[in-house]
Amino acid sequence: MYAEERQQHIEALLSTSGRVAVVDVAAELGVSTETVRRDLDHLEARGVLRRVHGGAIAASLLGRTEESVSQRRDRNTAAKDRIAAAAMALLPPNFTGAIAIDAGTTTGMLAQRIARWQPENAKQRLVVITNSIHIAATVSDNPHIEIQTLGGRMRGITGAAVGATTLTQLSALRPDISFIGANGIHEGFGLSTPDTEEAAVKTALTRGAQRAVALADESKLGVESLVSFAALSDIDMLVTDAAPDAALGESFEAAGVEVVIA
Repeated sequence: MYAEERQQHIEALLSTSGRVAVVDVAAELGVSTETVRRDLDHLEARGVLRRVHGGAIAASLLGRTEESVSQRRDRNTAAKDRIAAAAMALLPPNFTGAIAIDAGTTTGMLAQRIARWQPENAKQRLVVITNSIHIAATVSDNPHIEIQTLGGRMRGITGAAVGATTLTQLSALRPDISFIGANGIHEGFGLSTPDTEEAAVKTALTRGAQRAVALADESKLGVESLVSFAALSDIDMLVTDAAPDAALGESFEAAGVEVVIA
């Protein structure tokens, strides 16, 4: 296989999962790890990716680069659905109380499952607080769900309400569980996202809840985006689809974070 073919294959893997591991690509293509590292160096020089320990992250997941919900919705769908299914274990039929759901595609998968939530008895109500117009619309047809949408300036790229109005409303709320999305989760930088205003809302959702649960697929682990909105110790649980690497796993353990692998 020529270098150009290998690099096209790596780009295809990045577009699907967001990250690649050197050893996995080498085994799949039947080449040495050094050959793969040279290919990654070439792609990094073109701005396609950023090298990280053991592999590379798609450039679209880094810094201020931000994709719309529609662009991200079809990426890693199987992993996101497994994460959503595992997160639903926190909402059994006898659950009573209020939850907050952050804007995002993984949280959106959870919302699809919550839209089918059935209580233990017909009088029960689940209160769903969200700053996402997409999530509010997803759960709106369930008669057992009371929706509280947060006001504010709506960001078109994510469909999320942000700004002073959103933060003021959140300051008066104390949900039992907040389900939080993130663009990156790193042992040193914590949980991060590209936009400062969305970061402020995520911070409020995380710190204002009785229990903060982060939902993130493997492509987000070990990644740093532009704005840190929470330390690892600020969350109680991470639901993901693959075990974190040793450094991140040890950091979660030190911070007292329960890691659930879907």
